[in-house]
Amino acid sequence: MATNYVMPVPMHNALVSAAFAKLGYDASECDAAARFCELASWHGIKTHNALKALHLDEHFGSKAGGCAPRATIEKLPSKFKAVQRWNAHRKLGQATAFDAMATCMKLADEFGVGCVAVDNAFHYLWGGGYVIDAAKKGYIAYTCCTAALAEVVPFGGKFPTLGTNPHSWAFPTQDAVGFPICVDWATSTVAMGRVQQFARENKPLPPACAVDKDGKETTDPNKVAALLPFGAHKGYGLSLIDELYAAYIGGSLPTLRNRWDQVKSKPGEKGTCCFFFQCIRADAITADDFAAGRDQSANVKAVIDDIRGHGNEKVMLPGEPEARAATLSERHGGLLFTPAEIDAFADVAKEAGVKFDRAALRSVDV
Repeated sequence: MATNYVMPVPMHNALVSAAFAKLGYDASECDAAARFCELASWHGIKTHNALKALHLDEHFGSKAGGCAPRATIEKLPSKFKAVQRWNAHRKLGQATAFDAMATCMKLADEFGVGCVAVDNAFHYLWGGGYVIDAAKKGYIAYTCCTAALAEVVPFGGKFPTLGTNPHSWAFPTQDAVGFPICVDWATSTVAMGRVQQFARENKPLPPACAVDKDGKETTDPNKVAALLPFGAHKGYGLSLIDELYAAYIGGSLPTLRNRWDQVKSKPGEKGTCCFFFQCIRADAITADDFAAGRDQSANVKAVIDDIRGHGNEKVMLPGEPEARAATLSERHGGLLFTPAEIDAFADVAKEAGVKFDRAALRSVDV
């Protein structure tokens, strides 16, 4: 049990919106930023909440040139009806991602599947939020992106040339298990956001997560210079997938991404990220030959029940921690933050010129 503070959603969203408005973003972008940060915190995602979003903007976004407030997405011609190609022109990643996933759902309604490829993007943070949102609406959803920086050492190498490069899948399994199954991970052993969280909380990292400036493994979050891929060659391969998707879309060299001082010295090179989104309607992929007279929904439940049977009844499903966190947020009527996070929000409020009364927040033990 640990003490947390309950921040009402309207209070949180007003604060986040004000912080992004202070940075020059328009109302729709501020709303998207607040909506995303609410979604992440509601599901217990500490590594990609509002504090991480503002940290990214501070270091790589509007102040560094990686993100352009009030930018307009350019939708490029496409010869494939189920695929759209976008040039985001460095628009805020959360706003771009929400629009892209909504477009994928609309395309899937017409064609069974919909894809959106996005070039010149700014990081969208937690991919799980977008796919969970789509899965709750009935779609099988996927997204991947290239991370802000190349800060992961490839398997067998010694220099960071890969991003943390997350993959996010979600399935509309609410009828079967009560929540969308969501497989969502960075391809590094931990996300850099987790390193920052551990530093805030003054906690050591687990072993085999990171290396220091000399390439030696460290558990001190304050000494981390680069991350390691999870699962050795397997995590490395999954990370490479993101880089290859981006390469086909038009992505920059990983070691130049968001390193704007280096990009400026290499005329013609790029420093932006790439996104890929896909939605599939479940009824578009059924082969209509289910065993024992089951329909698609019953078959999904039967498969999950079989996996969790045979003594595996207590096995946790991917997406279950997020579902439990959402239940906890619902129970307490707001977003849960640690004392250290509340201290950080107080600093955000001061910077944004917003009144922040910590004493008004209710504390709970969770």
